[in-house]
Amino acid sequence: MSTVEETIRELKVKIIATLGLLDITPDDMKDDDPLVGGDTGIDSIDVLELVMMIEKDYGVKIESKELGVKVFASVRALATFIAQARKAKA
Repeated sequence: MSTVEETIRELKVKIIATLGLLDITPDDMKDDDPLVGGDTGIDSIDVLELVMMIEKDYGVKIESKELGVKVFASVRALATFIAQARKAKA
């Protein structure tokens, strides 16, 4: 079972790869900075791609737009959600 910190590191790499963010490294992404509309330039279309990646890679579904807004608040929020959802499944 991975920790939230490990998931944060993993997610940064996956977000960059999934969205093809050429000018951003994992170190550029701050754990608590806004994920959508922040320095990364992630928009609603990108969020859809990330939702699909999260479902495929982590087996976790983001069921509603309201939940998505909370979950995509930051990389830490996303990692925490994934960790809690996986724990609930176990």
